[in-house]
Amino acid sequence: MKKLMLGLFVAFGISACSLGDDTKYADCGASTLVEFTGFPLLCNYSVKTPPTTAAVTVVGSQTKMDDLFSKHANSCNVSSDPNIDFTKNYLVGVFAGPKPTTGYSIKITSIVEDACQVVVNYYEKAPGANENVSQTPTNPFDVVLIPKTSKPFIFFKREESSNNIIVGSYSNQCTGADCQKFFQINDYNTLKFLNVEAGQYDFSQYKYVPTIKRGEYTLLLKDVPAEILALNGQTKTYGTPNESAQGGVYFELNQNAVITRVYIDNADTADQTAAIKAFKKIIQDKITSLK
Repeated sequence: MKKLMLGLFVAFGISACSLGDDTKYADCGASTLVEFTGFPLLCNYSVKTPPTTAAVTVVGSQTKMDDLFSKHANSCNVSSDPNIDFTKNYLVGVFAGPKPTTGYSIKITSIVEDACQVVVNYYEKAPGANENVSQTPTNPFDVVLIPKTSKPFIFFKREESSNNIIVGSYSNQCTGADCQKFFQINDYNTLKFLNVEAGQYDFSQYKYVPTIKRGEYTLLLKDVPAEILALNGQTKTYGTPNESAQGGVYFELNQNAVITRVYIDNADTADQTAAIKAFKKIIQDKITSLK
């Protein structure tokens, strides 16, 4: 397991990773989960100078934020609040460094703290063997907001799968704040997306809050009907959920970088087989349990 150590005395900038430095880790007793919020940085900011190697950052002031990132008009299709209250929060980020193609990513999965330190767990993904990639160089990163702290930070690289399922209940007639419920289910945590707007299902543009639940993706995958698995990257709609007042349920399977999307009318329409109706009920119950 690789460890990246970053003390607060160097935390407020993009700093090169120090690998394998076990001497800086202290066993300080039981740890507790740190609540954090995913922050869609690219909606309103760009990195001024991407790091030339793997790096981490902890940003604790607007001045340092302005040093590292350029602010621009919202480029997402949804409303996005670009402001961070640095009297209450830190922006924590992990940077994978330059990559030769698309298909790479890096993701913060959980954050815990004990009496001595804050531990940030993350994983990195490389393109799969059969994944379609372009020869465009990339510099993947991930950032989250956490409550302000005086403790030093340690970054742990974990082994995790990027495969996930997104489920949601939606209606194009839904206009209230957070009236649509969408969740990403991974094998390392479950994310609740905040204030999802009707018809805007690019989830990289939403803030989110996590719940640490392990193995949920693998469990739900067992319930996916064969006819949905056979779509293998296609999109299919059952009934007319976008036209009906009752709306429908959304299912997205991201498996080995192949994305399959399904929209199912809440009403039992003629094109829904018994397996689809049963799976729709599983999704509806799952959403209810996650609310």
